[in-house]
Amino acid sequence: MQTLESLGYTVFFEEDLSSLENFIFQRQYSQILILVDRNTNDHCLPVLQAAIPSITDYDIIEIDPGEENKNIDFCIGVWKTMLDFGADRKALMINLGGGVVTDMGGFAASTFKRGIDFIQIPTTLLSQVDASVGGKTGIDLDNVKNIIGTFTQPQAVFISAKFLETLDERQIRSGFAEIIKHGLIQDSGLYEKCKDVNLNDIDTSLIKRSVEIKNNVVLKDPTEKGLRKILNFGHTIGHAIEGYSLYNDSNPLLHGEAIAIGMICEGFLSYKLNGLSGEELEDLTTLFLERYTPYTYTSDQYDSFIELMKNDKKNEDNKIGFALLKEIGHAEYNIYVNRDDIVEALNYYLSKTK
Repeated sequence: MQTLESLGYTVFFEEDLSSLENFIFQRQYSQILILVDRNTNDHCLPVLQAAIPSITDYDIIEIDPGEENKNIDFCIGVWKTMLDFGADRKALMINLGGGVVTDMGGFAASTFKRGIDFIQIPTTLLSQVDASVGGKTGIDLDNVKNIIGTFTQPQAVFISAKFLETLDERQIRSGFAEIIKHGLIQDSGLYEKCKDVNLNDIDTSLIKRSVEIKNNVVLKDPTEKGLRKILNFGHTIGHAIEGYSLYNDSNPLLHGEAIAIGMICEGFLSYKLNGLSGEELEDLTTLFLERYTPYTYTSDQYDSFIELMKNDKKNEDNKIGFALLKEIGHAEYNIYVNRDDIVEALNYYLSKTK
């Protein structure tokens, strides 16, 4: 077992969740609630149940999978179910799932009766290296991602590579984009390693290193007043494209797929506005285009994209804020970009995918 200390809690890296049962017993909770979606109920809940054989008294709350369900209506359903189960302030919520479950479950727990304890057990690569660590909880409003939420730390995070066996290659690829991002913003060695990774065999050490990078940033800036904004590289444009796709495409982009587009576009902005070399821009562009299927959009959609960017949480004084690269392995934040440059970045992506 390996562990990592975060903001008052521990991240456990262990295949069989062997520390979980004792962790729960020590805290003497009045009730245990387990939040799952249909997929994790079928494929991941048996792993959790095997790890807590002495704990048989718990209630399961099931939601529909998918980002389109990470909204206030589904969250109200979770709160109502918690009420139906008679949950009190000494109850524990275990969030077993990907980013939708950990984001919304954390938000539901952090606000129910002004807050109950929760544990994150992320089951996708994306949630293991991103959503479950750092204390951000949230839901989407309309097509604006994570615009409603809290900063609330879990009691613990348990990460097991065993859950990755339940994922298809597209889900693995989506999570892998965040690992690449962590290399781009703080560890050029990790970025170089990503070029040779076999997505069918993600090394646990790769997950741990990615989590370490995010955790080190979060420890220095828990509530995103400064440095933590570098974790949003690729996300200003990427979130806008993801939100647009969610409501307009029959097969919407996954988070990592949209962020890969965003990182190419924001890599261009880094080159134009923040000193990233042309060679490094070409290098990261090549890596993402080799790993991710091109996405088709036209200039007719630019207004919609930019309207979504205007709702980004990093904006100040009606200016669209970005985290941009200075070089591979080093990012800077609070860089505000005008519409013309954003359009040029969107055009750059299209020029590379023709």
